[in-house]
Amino acid sequence: MRKLIFIAGVAVGYVLGAKAGRERYDQLREAAERVRSNPAVRNAVDSATQSGREAAARAAGVVADRAGDRLPGAVTERLRAVGSHDERGAA
Repeated sequence: MRKLIFIAGVAVGYVLGAKAGRERYDQLREAAERVRSNPAVRNAVDSATQSGREAAARAAGVVADRAGDRLPGAVTERLRAVGSHDERGAA
């Protein structure tokens, strides 16, 4: 994940800082679109998104369980609702 963020940062920096002109920008944009439309990349993005949702749901449940008695009732209820909503697989 760090490598992907680094590569994206380098690409953005190059595009913003380069004086290569519009043609080079269009080439980079088309290359990025090809990567984005690649089925393997889309599957990886979907998998990472789902993993993030599951982790957020678990974290919300842990916070609600561990700090629930110290938080206002509305906050605890909301945390539990978020956790149960994500665990069902709903977006």
